Amino acid sequence: MDKNEYINLEKLEYNLILEKLSLFCKTYLGKAFCVSLKPSSNDVEVQKMLKETDEAFIYIIRKGNIPLYDISDISISLKSLDSYNSINAKALLDIGNIFKLSRELKEYFNLDDLDETDFSTIFNYFNNLYTNLDIEKLILNSIIDENTISDTASQKLSSIRKEKKKIEIDIKDTLNKILRSSTYSNAIMEQIVTIRNDRYVIPIKEEFKGSIKGFIHDVSASGSTLFIEPMQAFELNNKLQELKVEENIEIDKILKDLSIKVAQYTKELQNNVNLIRIIDFIFAKASYAKSIDAICPIINKEKKIELYSARHPLLDSNTVVPIDVSIGTNYTSLIITGPNTGGKTVTLKTVGLLTAMACSGLFIPANEKSSIYVFDNIFADIGDEQSIEESLSTFSSHIVNIINILNNSTENSLILLDELGSGTDPIEGAALAISLLEHFNKQGALTIATTHYHEIKNYALVTNGFENASSGFDVETLTPTYKLLIGVPGKSNAFEISKRLGLDSLILEKAKSLLDKDEISIEELLKNIYDDKLNAHNDLIEIEKNKNQIENIRKSLEQEKQNQKESKNIELEKAKVKAKDIVIDTKEKANDIINELNDMYNDFKALEDIDFETWSDTEIANFVKIHFNKNILKNANSIRTNYNKDINLLDKKEEHSTTLDKSQLIIGASVKLSNFNELGSILSLPNKQNKIQVQIGSAKMYIDISDIIEIIDKPINNTKKSQVSSPNTFKAKSISTEINVIGQNIEEACFVIDKYLDNCALAKVSPVRIVHGKGSGKLREGIHKFLSSHPHVQSYRIGTFGEGEMGVTIVEIKK
Repeated sequence: MDKNEYINLEKLEYNLILEKLSLFCKTYLGKAFCVSLKPSSNDVEVQKMLKETDEAFIYIIRKGNIPLYDISDISISLKSLDSYNSINAKALLDIGNIFKLSRELKEYFNLDDLDETDFSTIFNYFNNLYTNLDIEKLILNSIIDENTISDTASQKLSSIRKEKKKIEIDIKDTLNKILRSSTYSNAIMEQIVTIRNDRYVIPIKEEFKGSIKGFIHDVSASGSTLFIEPMQAFELNNKLQELKVEENIEIDKILKDLSIKVAQYTKELQNNVNLIRIIDFIFAKASYAKSIDAICPIINKEKKIELYSARHPLLDSNTVVPIDVSIGTNYTSLIITGPNTGGKTVTLKTVGLLTAMACSGLFIPANEKSSIYVFDNIFADIGDEQSIEESLSTFSSHIVNIINILNNSTENSLILLDELGSGTDPIEGAALAISLLEHFNKQGALTIATTHYHEIKNYALVTNGFENASSGFDVETLTPTYKLLIGVPGKSNAFEISKRLGLDSLILEKAKSLLDKDEISIEELLKNIYDDKLNAHNDLIEIEKNKNQIENIRKSLEQEKQNQKESKNIELEKAKVKAKDIVIDTKEKANDIINELNDMYNDFKALEDIDFETWSDTEIANFVKIHFNKNILKNANSIRTNYNKDINLLDKKEEHSTTLDKSQLIIGASVKLSNFNELGSILSLPNKQNKIQVQIGSAKMYIDISDIIEIIDKPINNTKKSQVSSPNTFKAKSISTEINVIGQNIEEACFVIDKYLDNCALAKVSPVRIVHGKGSGKLREGIHKFLSSHPHVQSYRIGTFGEGEMGVTIVEIKK
């Protein structure tokens, strides 16, 4: 949006938004960029700015806050380097910090586990940052702070400083000997070594100044103490001064060498500074959007504004009443009426401010379906413009402002007019307001105006392109509701309010009698329309509430049905496991009987010494019965009972709808078997006993063809080579690649998703889509937190354009 002298965005409090936005910037560059931000009238540019904000918003959610911090202005230093001049330690340190920040930003923007196409707009800002780790380390390792060069900056500097320390120790030792000497004890003022004129000295009493030969460098304020450099330390102090000169020369050389190295990268540094400014600004927009729970608005080309649950961003989010505003589809002029303090002006400011924010690439506090048109200008005449200095009344100031709007507005402008026609004679003011509104309507501009004049309300009722709206007021409590109801003009509440406040009824009746009868009829008509509209609106809310409850009940019943189905399957699996256990137990008991028979055989062998020939047949029979038959019969009866039970359990198989045709049995075909969860592959055709050989996994076995439930897959080529199907072939066919959890809370959704991911992992289905909707984003955040630690999840991301975007999460399952 081009800067125009007639536009005053401060009337919409746009400047306060920029101030709040700047608080989220980390650098002085970003803050300066924020406060100078202007809306754009280019829809392509607006789309690009919003996309930048959206990508930064998503990236913060994925990777956390950006590691940005303030940097110093290096513009003067870069000019010095381009002129082949050396720069000081602080300037070099500032440059080193910019190299460091650029590297850290590039490391932060790591797309190894993300889709680059999701961040295509901001990708180049990070990718084009120049990094040079060698130069960065060289500067930061050489310079400790703006006043200190590191000993490691050069070998010579290190050597000089070691020599300095040695000389300083020698000087102090020499002076301490004098201080501790009994010869000079009376002359010493205090036993300390201090520095004057950059040379080491000792304090001597003034009356003993001749007792120690040396140079006086200073005198105390009282004159009683002289600071003398004794002759014994003179040569050592000279040597120390020489070393200090050498040190400064070496430091200058180090700074010059560093300046020469850095001078090669002035263009890269300037580019980095610009990129850091842009990155700081973009991520500040994203952070601000998060702080006010804002969304990315839709940019339309139909010249309309549709705001749903829109909130003024400067009002307390806990108390502000959201409004729905629509203009541009069936009408281009919206007339808002209602009581004072009812929110009419706030509505104007909310529409204008949110439009300006969207055209500046900022998210807006509203619901996700909200849509904005990119206007060529936003004109606002809001507030009392009375000017004492210019001798302008309120009415005159409004007219001056409106004339400016008339001279500069176009069919693609948004015009916001507060209390149109006020400040003068009501009849003339109303007529003038209608004429202005008619002009803007014919021009094609979108116009929203507030008024108290019933003439304007009546005009809007009968004129194409106009629509009334009312700012609610509760007569019972005498308080505004701050809700906007489009389609109904506001009522005159003067009589009702006066009656509630206790005004004499006779006066009220007299006042009503003074009104024109036609005027009373229109007022009653408007009241009836208002009441009907309000009742319809309340009914719609109630219907929507009931609809949501019914939908929740339906989902609950579906979930209960699914749970019952899963429970039934679990019980069936338990029965199968129990049946297998019974078979195993039966086999174990049979083995025990075989062992007993073996023992009996051994017992018989032990009886070989008995002469059974002398026994009668009756005696032998009784012997066998007593010693063996009793146990055998007992065990046999037990086995028979258990076996019958086992058979009854195992016979409860899935019933076949058709009898299997032997001709369908082909070697290599995959079959589903009644007693196995996995598929088998046919290795041989039926033999005389109607048995075939199958392979299940790595095991081969013979089964009766009656155990075959169905043939799942037939080989394309009838080859004798055995082809074993994957155990998950059958399961995969019944697993959907998408699950919908819209309407569920986080706990419910995570429970459903957990079971779904287990099935997907077993069936090796990947990737899958989780549809959670956009909404407030809380469900999405809760699901993402759950997915981040799920054992089956390899990675996840927000859906791209065409996949559902913020309403869908794409999940890759671990293999």
